[in-house]
Amino acid sequence: MVTKKKGGDLKAFYGVLGVVVVIAVGALWWSSRGGGTGGAATGPVLSIVMGEMEDIGALVQLATGVERGDPDAPITILEFGDFQCPACQQFATFVKPQIDLAYVEGGIARFEFHDFPLAGHPHAFFAARAARCALDQGEEYFWPYHDQLFAHQATWSPSPSPPARAFEDYASAIGLNVEDFAECLDSDRHADVISANMRLGSELGVTGTPTIFVSKGDGGSVRVSRWNEFEAIKSVVDRMVGEEEGAAN
Repeated sequence: MVTKKKGGDLKAFYGVLGVVVVIAVGALWWSSRGGGTGGAATGPVLSIVMGEMEDIGALVQLATGVERGDPDAPITILEFGDFQCPACQQFATFVKPQIDLAYVEGGIARFEFHDFPLAGHPHAFFAARAARCALDQGEEYFWPYHDQLFAHQATWSPSPSPPARAFEDYASAIGLNVEDFAECLDSDRHADVISANMRLGSELGVTGTPTIFVSKGDGGSVRVSRWNEFEAIKSVVDRMVGEEEGAAN
């Protein structure tokens, strides 16, 4: 199951991590990239990223992620990711399927994806918007489109201009209404949500992708540094599951 993640759980997770200081983010880091696709937003909304949103509760409400699995699962595995990031492609191809099989499909954990397009990847923000445009047509379309972007990353990533045509082809491949998808892509839709995700990630200390957190309902949370090793994530999840079971007895 795929749902747009609402703010309540994220607000609790944010508090768990003990983030009390807004991390200063340089304007150069977050500067918007050039266009080439009409009115399409290909870079972050600076008013959100640079701090006009002072209410952290409002930020958390806007910074919706996309989740997979049982929303009532006791464990949450969060990824801050970038569709143009080669390491994220490796994670999506080799590690995430193991997480899905071991924990998500059985209701032990839910997986939650948050956009964190890096400034060094010129099409990452545009790709994040494309995935959100796919989500607009139904919750069941986000993860197939996520997989399309990573499967074809080597094709669209080197493009000298925003790869709108390729993204429309991937939309067609998973059965989206391409006209509606293209209209969404050629706009600024979802730029605010993605920008809010970027700022939230920064305040949580995210500086690169993929960044993986594992959290549990009572407040414990761990950042997993060895994201490329399923066993490292498994060790944290299994320990938290044991703690949850112990607390229930």
